[in-house]
Amino acid sequence: MRRDVMNPEAVFNTLQYGFSQAVIVEGGRRMLLSGQVGVDADENTVSPRLGDQTRIAIDNIAAVLSEAGGDLSHVAFLRIYIVQSAKDEQDAISQALLERFPDQPPATSWVLVSGLSEPEWLIEIEAEAVLPPSADCA
Repeated sequence: MRRDVMNPEAVFNTLQYGFSQAVIVEGGRRMLLSGQVGVDADENTVSPRLGDQTRIAIDNIAAVLSEAGGDLSHVAFLRIYIVQSAKDEQDAISQALLERFPDQPPATSWVLVSGLSEPEWLIEIEAEAVLPPSADCA
């Protein structure tokens, strides 16, 4: 599997925010992950803070990827839904992305929404990943 990020100088520098302009992936198995929020395995919201919820949502993505033999380096794209009331705290999302994706970060879209399924949730993150071919496919 080959994964190349693109960050042309003709567009703004997204690397400072923890994501790339584009990712090209060749080979591998495509994995689409359901949206993850800032809850633990017992469905408890981890914190009222956007940064904490973002980190747990990404950790949940990592846990799902791990079950399929992958990790965060296989993520090609994130779709991030941010509750309107947390709009002014978006730096916390960038910080979490920079921590969890220090090298060749995925492409992303950030979408403001009026709310999520539970009122205490501030963020939901969907992911698309491309995993290496499985041994069964070789």
